[in-house]
Amino acid sequence: MPNPKHRFSQTRTAKRRTHDKVEGVQLTTCSNCGAMIQTHRVCPECGYYRGKEAIKKEAEA
Repeated sequence: MPNPKHRFSQTRTAKRRTHDKVEGVQLTTCSNCGAMIQTHRVCPECGYYRGKEAIKKEAEA
């Protein structure tokens, strides 16, 4: 595999790395119970995903 002939400048390296950043977690409200959940995940509070029951949650007595 060939090696680079010239060194990349700091500006060029910084331009390439502008998109390498950590983004925050996307949150949305559950359509069933209204809890804050991550997108595209089953709600840990009620067990619903996209309006359908995905996992059965036991009722707390």
